[in-house]
Amino acid sequence: MKENSYYATGRRKNAVARVYLKPGSGKIEVNNQELFDYVKRDTLKMIVEQPLVVTDSIDKYDIKAFVKGGGLTGQSGALLLGIARALVKSNEELRPALRQNGFLTRDPRMVERKKYGQPGARKRFQFSKR
Repeated sequence: MKENSYYATGRRKNAVARVYLKPGSGKIEVNNQELFDYVKRDTLKMIVEQPLVVTDSIDKYDIKAFVKGGGLTGQSGALLLGIARALVKSNEELRPALRQNGFLTRDPRMVERKKYGQPGARKRFQFSKR
């Protein structure tokens, strides 16, 4: 974008979020939609805004994000990580607060793959003795 904007990537499950942060009035736009119009749940909106609330910068930055892959929960987690990383790029002094709340840690949990000869990753077909 411009010279005073910050870019970061966030990932969670199969979702990838590209986040652009620039000084502004606190407008959050995801895939060219307002945040709440996109995530549709108060809990997910709260998750996305957590890094901004902790660092007390909810009305200091405009955020434009593009997410793809996964579902709404994974995308919200990816947005959280992307916003936290962009905030650190904008101001290095915010790192301890974000680190303490666990916003800079990538959640490594992924869906376990399905195994052959089974209906799912762990589920088995019913055992029959006879």
